[in-house]
Amino acid sequence: FIELMMMSGGAYAFAESFKNSINSKRKAQLLAYFTGIMIFFSDLGTPLIVGPIFNPFFKRLKISKEKLAFILDSTSSPVAVLVPFIGWGVFIIGLLQKEFELLNLNLSDYESFIKSIPFNIYPLLALTIIPTLTLLKLDFGPMKTFEDNLSLESEVAENETTLDNSKYRVENARGSFVWLPILVLLGTLFSMLGVSFITSRVSGGAFRAALTSGYLYAALVLMGLMLFYKSKTFKEIFSIYMNGMKKMSEIIIILILAWSLGVINKDLGADQFLISFLKSLDINSGFIPAIAFLFGAVISFSTGSSWGTFSIMIPLVIPMALTFNAPLYVTIGAILSGGLFGDHVSPISDTTILSSAGAGCDHIDHVKTQTPYALINAALAVTVFLIGGFTENSYLIIFAIIAQILILIGIKLITQKCFKGDEKCSTFQEDSKKQQVI
Repeated sequence: FIELMMMSGGAYAFAESFKNSINSKRKAQLLAYFTGIMIFFSDLGTPLIVGPIFNPFFKRLKISKEKLAFILDSTSSPVAVLVPFIGWGVFIIGLLQKEFELLNLNLSDYESFIKSIPFNIYPLLALTIIPTLTLLKLDFGPMKTFEDNLSLESEVAENETTLDNSKYRVENARGSFVWLPILVLLGTLFSMLGVSFITSRVSGGAFRAALTSGYLYAALVLMGLMLFYKSKTFKEIFSIYMNGMKKMSEIIIILILAWSLGVINKDLGADQFLISFLKSLDINSGFIPAIAFLFGAVISFSTGSSWGTFSIMIPLVIPMALTFNAPLYVTIGAILSGGLFGDHVSPISDTTILSSAGAGCDHIDHVKTQTPYALINAALAVTVFLIGGFTENSYLIIFAIIAQILILIGIKLITQKCFKGDEKCSTFQEDSKKQQVI
């Protein structure tokens, strides 16, 4: 379905229809952000669908491709890990269910996932940092360098009004190629599961049936639209669809290997070893969420896989949290946050790679520009887990968001002070601009 969506030309047509409405940098960034959140059903689909739609707007308004990649990356996995009724949520709930059964716990895996959402600090902060930066008109670190360099370039004419993204342009394509199949997907999901699936538990089999049916019906509708408007031939459509299936097989192989690694670690007694090791250190149970976050971050950064990290960490840390009487929901949130942070800054992460591809920017440049923002969120997450491990207060996320906003305002004020003539800052900026020009 995602491959069809990319190759249909609908994204370009959709962008063309809004080219006169999106006339400022702030509007373009916020609309890309909200569109990324709306495409919540696939973390891999978000950068590949939203990127081509907004790439021409960012080019016309002189916003760097690195900024677009940052927005794409921050609205893909961080959204997906918070939704219980898509692949990410179903996968995590399945891991929790298996672990609870092995430990003979009378706990609901679905409710445990829902109750851990307020403690899923890193993805929530990744979502709040985009609008805050946009409204403050703030860039810093390598991102500011790319934004400043782009403003110095004269390649894009001031009076440019056309969208130049011919790679994604398809003759006879329509904007309805984007929104109508997505409506069909969501409509199928709600019709098969009912509205109650948002608040109550639904079996994994029902989830899979609804999701599979939704994607199939959406793909069939998109195929029908492409044939009706004669944008592609049946042979071309079938080839695109099969190519999308081929790409999915690589992801399936990675997931099977990740699950296998989690089972092997369990059978080798890695969880019991870790429990014994921490007991020998006499660590207070309140520190376990912060430890889980840091361990998860290291593993996900090294492997580039959040799902693989969850497969390893949940069987290891859940028994440890229960043995030490650590707060369970805070610990689950810490595992998910750590897995997402490491994945977010890892150069070998699939979502990082696809965000670079969707924005059309250099991959390493995307990693460099995104990392400073991610590190701020990670530092706040560790602070919350250190406090939450002892208090288990679900309102700590509000403290984290306020702290994030205050930090960004502080950076903004320091930047403004530099621009207003602080001698040291001015000298530094002049040298930096000379380097950029060179």
